[in-house]
Amino acid sequence: MAAVSKSGSKSIAFKVTAYTFCALLTVLSLLPFIIMIVNSTRSTPQIQENALSFIPRGHLMKNYAVFAGRDFQPLVGFKNSLIISCGSTLCNIYFSTMTAFALVAYDWKLRKPFFTVIMAVLMIPAQVTAIGFYHFIHGIGWLNSFLPLILPSIAAPTTVFFMRQYMIPSLPMEILQSARIDGAGEFRIFNQIVLPMMKPAMATQAIFSFVASWNQLFLPQVLLTVNEKKTMPMMVSLLNGDSYKTEMGAVYLGLFLTVIPLLVVYFLLSKHIIAGVALGGVKG
Repeated sequence: MAAVSKSGSKSIAFKVTAYTFCALLTVLSLLPFIIMIVNSTRSTPQIQENALSFIPRGHLMKNYAVFAGRDFQPLVGFKNSLIISCGSTLCNIYFSTMTAFALVAYDWKLRKPFFTVIMAVLMIPAQVTAIGFYHFIHGIGWLNSFLPLILPSIAAPTTVFFMRQYMIPSLPMEILQSARIDGAGEFRIFNQIVLPMMKPAMATQAIFSFVASWNQLFLPQVLLTVNEKKTMPMMVSLLNGDSYKTEMGAVYLGLFLTVIPLLVVYFLLSKHIIAGVALGGVKG
């Protein structure tokens, strides 16, 4: 009995320690967001007096009014970034999953060399090809267009690699063979059988792809020069200008506006990730 009691007390102590540590990590993770949200509702003198506060104030609309008549246009940047990020994410996920399906489901002679080339592309930084890419886009007349920021997402080596690794153990070839025997075409098999089975992996990569596209600053600055086409990160970069150095509340509000879509996308797709982890645990 004493041994059981001692073991039970150790288990309780471990749980208390683990829960306390997790709670501490949660607080530390949420603290910057809470400070950012609260400061976006405060005036500059209030922030200068006490930057660390958890009490919201009533200066939200006044801070937003600071943007009026200046280069920072949150609604324009929000719309442009949303178009680019959604289009880029859809192209990335769909065509990368299709490429991974071709690497897993079909046995063709150049399959391994093709996959090696895809992995080699991962080693090439985007900045190395930026000059040639700019000349190409300029030559076909696509400057100040969203298409150069969306269509290249069709070729996403990182997503292809992740999808392939997820697909190898979780895609039963027997189902594909049965569908072929029943007369289903390859596109129908991919769209109606493979894609639903890949939802957890697609949701995970959709979050990463959307965040990467939303935060992209280098290529948009090179390709988009018209104010009406500027993305949200380009707008945020303007907050470092001299005209905003005395408007700290407006700066916090601008940063908060850039984070909202990322949080929405995560909360919409996180349930699919959790479902995929739970399904994997049941299979294991």
